[in-house]
Amino acid sequence: MKTLTALFLLVVVAGTTNGFGQDTAWTPAKAEKWLKSNEWKNGLKLKPHPSINKVVFAGQYHKNKAEWDKAFAFLRDSDLVNMKPGKYTIDGTDVYATITEGPEKTFEQSAWESHRKYTDLQYVIKGKEKIGVAPVAGATVTQAYDEKADIAHYTSEGQYYIGDPSVFFLFFPADAHRPNIHVDGYDVVKKVVIKIRVVD
Repeated sequence: MKTLTALFLLVVVAGTTNGFGQDTAWTPAKAEKWLKSNEWKNGLKLKPHPSINKVVFAGQYHKNKAEWDKAFAFLRDSDLVNMKPGKYTIDGTDVYATITEGPEKTFEQSAWESHRKYTDLQYVIKGKEKIGVAPVAGATVTQAYDEKADIAHYTSEGQYYIGDPSVFFLFFPADAHRPNIHVDGYDVVKKVVIKIRVVD
């Protein structure tokens, strides 16, 4: 009985007192502290955009640290400015990047979208674009989720931000986003989207 009690206590302690750790009980304060520690950056100079859901970010990172570290290493170590547009494998189908370069969309041409299998890490390498963010829970579906394409479309109200080379955005399955909107004065924009497998 003593052995079972000791084992139970060990499991409880391991699951709740491991610092920024592996448990799932992320609170906003704990996630904020972890984010500000910058331990996850491993030398990456970019800043996360304030719109990012810190609690979900902390949870996904710690469930899938190896793949997130590879995504951030790609951002840190690649010569993104000089890389050609195209798809780049980072870790098989679990983490991969797509670089695009060209004109942005008008507001009317852009659309709200979300994904279930992958988190979107979106970073503007050169130029600026407008990006909308809204909760999927409050959006109206206009195109049902397509599992093969991993995308659904919506209409929604949302907050709009400017993406530029100083920050990156993260869009999780609960985040509808409306990217690639033209900003006056930036006719050609170079951008990378890194897809990172979502872990339940």
